[in-house]
Amino acid sequence: MSPRGKRVTASQVGLYAFCAQAWWLSVVEKQKPADMGAFARGMRVHERHGWQVALARGARRVALVLVGAAVVILLVWGLVSLL
Repeated sequence: MSPRGKRVTASQVGLYAFCAQAWWLSVVEKQKPADMGAFARGMRVHERHGWQVALARGARRVALVLVGAAVVILLVWGLVSLL
């Protein structure tokens, strides 16, 4: 039980992790989606955005590795050319 005596369910935690605003509206405000079609579209938009964020993070990691490799190659090339 939480400090206020109310239980937090696993589905509420999942909803909060997915979208804090949706959790607030559902649990605190006790509102249900009026338009289930819009709700489904919103879920798809959230999911697509999550994939885009993951892809951007992966691309950033690859870019950092490539920049690091380029720096190492330039340092080695510079040292070799000094000899």
